[in-house]
Formats: sequence, structure tokens, C-alpha cells
Amino acid sequence: MKKLNVAVIYGGDSPEHMISRTSANNIISKLSTEKYNIIPIYINKEGSWIMYDNYTSDLNDWKWEKIGANVSLSVNHSQKGLFRLVKDKAKLICIDIIFPVLHGPYGEDGKIQGLFEISGIPYVGCGVLSSAVSMDKSFMRIIAASAGLNQTDYIAFSEYEFKNNSEEILKNIRKKIGYNCFIKPCNGGSSIGMSKATKKNELLNGIELAFHYDKKVIVEKTIVGREFECAVLGNAIDGEINVSGVGELKFEQEFYTYDAKYVDNSSYTIIPADLPKEVVEQIRDYSARIFKAVDGSGLARVDFLVDDKTVYFSEINTMPGFTSISMYPKLWENEGIGMEVLLDKLIDLGMKKGVGREQKIWKIEQ
Repeated sequence: MKKLNVAVIYGGDSPEHMISRTSANNIISKLSTEKYNIIPIYINKEGSWIMYDNYTSDLNDWKWEKIGANVSLSVNHSQKGLFRLVKDKAKLICIDIIFPVLHGPYGEDGKIQGLFEISGIPYVGCGVLSSAVSMDKSFMRIIAASAGLNQTDYIAFSEYEFKNNSEEILKNIRKKIGYNCFIKPCNGGSSIGMSKATKKNELLNGIELAFHYDKKVIVEKTIVGREFECAVLGNAIDGEINVSGVGELKFEQEFYTYDAKYVDNSSYTIIPADLPKEVVEQIRDYSARIFKAVDGSGLARVDFLVDDKTVYFSEINTMPGFTSISMYPKLWENEGIGMEVLLDKLIDLGMKKGVGREQKIWKIEQ
């Protein structure tokens, strides 16, 4: 059987740049070289796309930027691939599917997915709309409410609104939420720019910090509970939604910070989570419902808070981490789906989505 040319794109202009490198490293090490020709494409922090012909297993080797060749994505549907640029010549490298291992802004928010759609090349993961609304926590809260998911009280506002009406916004926060709250950039991940407040000056400092990362901020009421995650695999538009069991996050820090996720060795996961059966089923039901509501495709990790037996939807991540400690692959491993098989399934789902789109366009043209 012909090998598929898989372009694994990673890095990017995002605060989660280094997490992307680690995720991509892990993914490439698990992709079958018997099934795929693996073509790693590194996007540096300046936005250059770089390919290194003789890549090693360590994508954290910075020599890529010095000796790699610049590439650009073809937007010509008759030339599906990447143009490798060397001096004044361009060579087309055919690509069958793109695996974008990009976390955060410019990679998980629909922007690069739009570029993939224009190129006509199939890709792994959610599309433009589902990526964009899932990344924006304020829009996601509206969609979650329409899907009937229970969630914490919140207030979202833009930097412009806060500059021109801060007193009214602070008054609403005090009345609706109270000062025991979390402050987050609306568009962001890995807890970057997130803080907790218990008094007014901490709230103000947290809002200032969050605005460093986004032009919109969301303030959420603190729920004293446990944190859980659930994994989804499938294409919602085809009615194919597979939901894993539930895992619990354990950490010693006050909340699940960036350090708790990626630095603190004391953090760990419990899979399967120790929860009553009805709570597990509610989390799994919520996960399927939100994936369907955003028209998800490929994969997503859905996060929850549980206070006693009350489940609160927190957020959905359309390109969760694939590091050695990440919950998404661990949840499927617990279901008997190892990393190699999981990656095969994700690529297969991406190919099906891409082929289906092309067939519909062809029928219209006929």
C-alpha cells in the first residue's frame, strides 16, 4: 500500500510554542514509518516555515532554523503540497495530509485551518468554525449554554470595554461572581495568563495580566471542586462520536497552572477517575454534546469541574497536548487504543473529511 505523505506542522507564533514542539516530538516518534513518509515542518516564532531534510528524532534541536529550507504551502488545488524554496527555485513536495500539532493562537483558533481549507489538503482535527469558537472562551460559554451544559457564572469583556467602563464591569463582577474568581484570556491555553483572585487588587492585577495575552478577558466564579477531563474522537458531521472514560487531574498547586501541567513533577493523573457512575456518564454525555454542538472533527479534550456530584463544563480543547504526560492519549490508552493506533485513527478521520468535501464540490461542478 502506498505510503501517505504526512506533514507534521509544529511550533508557531504562540505562547504555547514549546509545548507544541514537545507534542510534535512525541507524535513523530509514534507515527509508523511503514505507513507514512513523515515531513516535519517547523514554524518559528517569526512565522517562517522551515523543513530540514535529514530530521532527527529530537525536534528541539535548534539547528533547524540555520540549515533548514524555507517552505510555503501551495494554495493551488492541482499542486497539493509544499513548495521548498532554495535560492530562486521552488520544488513541489506532495502532501496527502497535514497533522497540525499547534496549540493556542494561530494554530488552534481556526486561522491556520482556513489556510488548509484554501489549499485543499486534508488535515487532522477540527475545522475553521469549530476551532475558532472552541478557542474563544466567551463564545464557547454561549454554545455550551445552548447545548444545555451546566457551567459556572462568568463575565466576559473586551479591553476597550474595560478601559471605558471599568467601574460598571467591576461592579457586575462583585455582584454576580464575587472576588473569589479566576481570570483568563478568552483566547489561550495551558493556563498561560491565568490567575486567581480573592480580593479586588488581585482581580485588577489578574485582568491586567490576561490582557497581555488577548484583547478579551473572562472572569469565572471559583468552584471548589475536583478537575476532570474526557477525550473525544470522531467526526460529528458523520455522526461518529466516540467518548473515552474520565480522568482526574491531581496537583499540589492552588490551581492547574502552566508549571503544574508541564514542570511540577508532583502533578499526576488518575485514570479511570474515582467517581460515581452517574457522574462519569454525565461528563461523557456533556463531552459528546459539546463536540457535536461545535461540529467537531478529529479530536477534542473536554474539561470539567465537579463539586460533590454537580458537574460544571469548563472548556473544550480542539488540539490537546500530546506530551508524555498529556491526558488525551492516556485516556485512549486506558480504553485499549495505544498511541500508534490513535494516530492512525486521527489521520484516517482527517482523510475521510477531506475526501468527502472534494466529492461534494465535484458533484456541484458536474
